[in-house]
Amino acid sequence: MSELEVLETGPLSLIQDLGRPGYLSSGVGVSGAADRGSARLANRLVGNDENGACIEVLMGGLALRARAVTTVAVTGAPAAALLDGIPMGHASVIVMEPGQTLRLQYAQVGLRSYVGVRGGLAVSDVLGSRSTDTLSGIGPEALKPNDILPVGTWTRNFPNVDVAPLAAMDPGPLSVRVIGGPRDDWFTNPDALTTGAWAVSPDTDRIGARLNRHAGAPTLQRTSEAELPTEGVALGSIQVPPSGQPVVFLADHPISGGYPVIGVVVDEDIDRIAQARPGQLIRFTTA
Repeated sequence: MSELEVLETGPLSLIQDLGRPGYLSSGVGVSGAADRGSARLANRLVGNDENGACIEVLMGGLALRARAVTTVAVTGAPAAALLDGIPMGHASVIVMEPGQTLRLQYAQVGLRSYVGVRGGLAVSDVLGSRSTDTLSGIGPEALKPNDILPVGTWTRNFPNVDVAPLAAMDPGPLSVRVIGGPRDDWFTNPDALTTGAWAVSPDTDRIGARLNRHAGAPTLQRTSEAELPTEGVALGSIQVPPSGQPVVFLADHPISGGYPVIGVVVDEDIDRIAQARPGQLIRFTTA
């Protein structure tokens, strides 16, 4: 079995696949890659099943050394990849010879990069998934220097592609579609959600993208200060705490909550919010 040695991790590097669905009734969330599309692409490029375990890297700064011939691909936020100092293409197939080191520099746009490894990372699974859930603590620990990552054996053929053509990530305002409800009637001005822009807070994490009002746009006002009974919340739910500053729930969100959900982000747009950097603007539009 091949192995990768972790030399550096950057701010945060986690093992992620597409999560552990089917356990909500037991109080266990799905978790998984925050940007599911980028994780799927990383796996496809190296010939894995889309659910293969890969590395989710916050901002950049990861360094890996190969102990055997290892094929990898880097997708998501375009952190420049250097193989023994030589620049490699983004979203391309990279072959590491034994002893070679892959380093990710810090991305200038986007938030999370994904390193797919041919054969997947063969760490122990929990409830059928190798994902790290930062809210519950389920799954592998965050990577640290000197960790040794086992690589599984591959069973599929390579796709007939060396690089995936991708549109450049836009650091400008994001237009995000939202479906109103189920608790928009708890607000006197629910249309404020789609009025003006919201800025991503520095407190954003895998649990949720926290938003601040931008440029004097109207804040959300509750119709009542009454307490909402706890109810289930889905990926992409926009929950509004008493501060009036919304939180868009991401991969590690709680499965229930007691604050009203004013709307839910359309599934196809959730990955884009997962890549939004602190300070980036989001404008919600009605789906």
